[in-house]
Amino acid sequence: MTAPQSSTELDLKNLTNRTFHPSPVAWEDQVLYFLLLDRFSDGKEIGYRDNRGRRVTKGETPLYQPDDAGNAIRTEPEAAVWRESGNNWCGGTLKGLASKMGYLKRMGVTAVWVSPLFKQCSFVPTYHGYGIQNFLEVDPHFGTTDDLRELVHVAHANGIYVILDIILNHAGNIFAYDRGYTPYDGSTVYPVTGFRSADGTPNLPFGPIDTKANPDAWPDGAVWPRELQAANAYTRMGHIRDWDSYHEYLDGDFFDLKDIHLGEGEVDAFRPSPALLALCEVYKYWIALSDVDGYRIDTVKHMGAGATRFFASVIHEFAQAIGKENFYLIGEITGGRDNAFKTLDTTGLNAALGVDDIPLRLEDLVKGRTNPADYFNLFRNSLLVRKESHVWFRDKVVTVIDDHDQVCRGAKKERFCAGDPKWHRLVLNALALNTTTLGIPCVYYGTEQAFDGEGGDDRYLRECMFGGPFGAFRTRGVNFFDEENPVYREFAKILALRREKLPLRRGRQYLREISGDGVTFGLPYVIGGEIRSVVPWSRIFDTEEMVLAINTDADSPRTAWVLVDGSLHREGDRFAYRYSTDPGQVRGTTAVQRINDAVQAIQVTVPAAGFVMLEQR
Repeated sequence: MTAPQSSTELDLKNLTNRTFHPSPVAWEDQVLYFLLLDRFSDGKEIGYRDNRGRRVTKGETPLYQPDDAGNAIRTEPEAAVWRESGNNWCGGTLKGLASKMGYLKRMGVTAVWVSPLFKQCSFVPTYHGYGIQNFLEVDPHFGTTDDLRELVHVAHANGIYVILDIILNHAGNIFAYDRGYTPYDGSTVYPVTGFRSADGTPNLPFGPIDTKANPDAWPDGAVWPRELQAANAYTRMGHIRDWDSYHEYLDGDFFDLKDIHLGEGEVDAFRPSPALLALCEVYKYWIALSDVDGYRIDTVKHMGAGATRFFASVIHEFAQAIGKENFYLIGEITGGRDNAFKTLDTTGLNAALGVDDIPLRLEDLVKGRTNPADYFNLFRNSLLVRKESHVWFRDKVVTVIDDHDQVCRGAKKERFCAGDPKWHRLVLNALALNTTTLGIPCVYYGTEQAFDGEGGDDRYLRECMFGGPFGAFRTRGVNFFDEENPVYREFAKILALRREKLPLRRGRQYLREISGDGVTFGLPYVIGGEIRSVVPWSRIFDTEEMVLAINTDADSPRTAWVLVDGSLHREGDRFAYRYSTDPGQVRGTTAVQRINDAVQAIQVTVPAAGFVMLEQR
């Protein structure tokens, strides 16, 4: 189909004259999977299982074997090529992703969050998708709009929703200032040389462009849609230096990405700009065209509450009008939990992406470096909503461990499995903790294959699943869609139980006290700089309690008495192991013992570096 050039060309009436895929009833029931499209699949792999479960015998890239580790860095010249490949396009496509829906479905994923797929500035390798030049077209590196529609169709056929990553705050590096150093100072609006042509030269007029007079502007030059070519569509106040200064982070440029002027006024009196109105039409168009089920909105902090609320209202109303009653808007909201809560409450976004404090506290708990309460207290939200319930966090926070930015880590970035080999034995516990505690869980691609992401900066968090020039474990030419990988295999069992058991998706949550002697109980805590212990928690829904536990000791099994809800159980009731990383425990039972008039407990054994689930028989 011919790409539109203006938001006024979008025929939404015709595009919406059909039946759309319904929204999920409850997003907390879903398991999200986030991937960078360029790094996920090129569709040329061999040895994996296709969407119907059949082994693929034709292709170019075989499955990874342990002996392949390091095959791209055997010499320093080879290593240099491998490292540099991580800064460039690697070749993942929409068709490649569509071919892996069976892999995701069999793991237990029910919603896939896809990195931005819109057309990028052609003169820079923004493979990650966050430097948009044309908001109305799919980047040709990824495929076509028809490929996107087919991807969504295939996903829905496999019971998987699709969430697109979108940007409103900024465009790519689409124009050049007329001076080299442009720091935000609060008052200067910098003059502009011109919009950039396809090769990056700023030789196009900075304003509405006549493509007959400037044929180089379409499709690879300037910015599209046309409404974004107005000079006043951009703040033009230079790059942000102080990321915590209110007006600066709203009006400054995000590095060399150009800040879009979204409107004026405080929240209740906000007036949208023509640029924001055009972007609202653009993102209605992508819903109508592709039938996607939600958006993850980038850099919400930098948009401002007024613009965010306006956009959320427009999109929710449009989605509801076409039958998507629960179209989900997930905001990347940095600045702490208080800011995330206030932003959701003010703007009407559905959920916040929990990238500030959740990832490191979850990781440190699993690795035995911090008190478990430090993680579980993140979900005790009475201070935020002034209630004693845990309801707000059930469907308002998307929880992650590994991710593509790791803003919580500062300069040193690495995946969970980087460093000590024993982290590979504990990564299943991290996935289990993430998916069986409160929040909407999100798995970052490759974690289920124990990717280590070592190297120190962003590129090393973004390895290729399909091999390519920048494969995981410092490889090239091998793929990682291995359903026999023990982490993938066991995680699929855990997610199957999550689908089956309502308490694991919607239940209240309690970190449980433990005891070694069955008499004296207390929360597990760090001793001598580490904790090697059973760490148990309960999920309770109505009258059903499930007890879950990890063992932070990677070398030895651990046994502890664990408190259970005294109002739900009687002495002699039995809990059965529904899951254990030691298959020999499954179907075994443990009896409820009365400790005193108000307290009851069960004895729980967890394998070394293991995870268990128990439920009352």
